Amino acid sequence: MAKTTKKTEAEQAAKVVESVSKTEEFYNEHKKTIWTVIIAVLAVGVCILGYHKFIYQPKCAEAQEQVYHAEAAFREGNYELALDGDDNNPGFAEVAATYGAKAGKAVYFYAGASALKLERYEDAVKWLKKYNGKDEILGARAIACMGDAYCGMEEYAKAAAAFEKAAAFADNVFAAQYLLKAGIAYEELGKNDKALACYEIIKDKYPQSIEGYDIDKYINRMK
Repeated sequence: MAKTTKKTEAEQAAKVVESVSKTEEFYNEHKKTIWTVIIAVLAVGVCILGYHKFIYQPKCAEAQEQVYHAEAAFREGNYELALDGDDNNPGFAEVAATYGAKAGKAVYFYAGASALKLERYEDAVKWLKKYNGKDEILGARAIACMGDAYCGMEEYAKAAAAFEKAAAFADNVFAAQYLLKAGIAYEELGKNDKALACYEIIKDKYPQSIEGYDIDKYINRMK
């Protein structure tokens, strides 16, 4: 038994030596290529770090500085200044076109919302489609704003789809509002059955919402 164990250990040791030998042989044959690959990977890593530190981060800081005045104008309700800027400061449209998401993903939302307020519906949809932030409330709001823009263009099928998508995007206090808008858009299309379905969801799921208190009159109208 002891002899068998020693033989097994010797065989295992021989296999290890053989494996190391083959590895060393492979390295010696390909060491130039191996080191070339290693150096290339390190160079790419250094370039990425350098870009992030010396180019990307400064651009982000610059973009945030540029968007400050547009945000202030938006809060004040001056949507034209917020979107288009003036001779002294750029608006959301210019900042988004120049810096993109470096100014923060919300720049697309605010550009779209400003365009919507100005009844520039095509521009609103263009900017809102670019917004892909992770915030559920703002994400749903961006989709609903697209629905409002489609309504402005009398594209009610697209509007209804957008409002339903907004309601499903985040089940929150605003969902009833989006469903009500979807129902009204369906009414514009003459699709009373789909409108009724939206209103009944409000009655069943969101009876305590502002829309829920008054939803019976919409339901009765469809029946």
